[in-house]
Amino acid sequence: MPFVRIDAIGTGKLEALGNAVHDAMVETLGIPADDRFQVLNGQSTLKYDDYLGIHRDEGVVFVAITMRQGRTDAQKKALYRRIAELAEEYAGTEPRNVLVTITENNPVDWSIGNGEAQYA
Repeated sequence: MPFVRIDAIGTGKLEALGNAVHDAMVETLGIPADDRFQVLNGQSTLKYDDYLGIHRDEGVVFVAITMRQGRTDAQKKALYRRIAELAEEYAGTEPRNVLVTITENNPVDWSIGNGEAQYA
């Protein structure tokens, strides 16, 4: 059950970005299609720099994914690539403007509801 937070300037492309990230996770990580938990946040201000020689502009999108441990480096790299491709296809976001982070945790770190640790 990945939990995704997407921050972008404005709200016009958030739904498309959410779909891009979800579809990329289904394709590359094999998560179930009905396993969608996202926070889509349209900010008026995001701070960013041209780090590592990548020029970003007002089209910048921050994608933070929290998920259980167990994916390979190859799966994560495929996910980054597919998110960038689908963000461009679905929302017109240039791949250079897509910044993705993954935070992994353990099964006991999740409560899906009812105050229970369903994965523990």
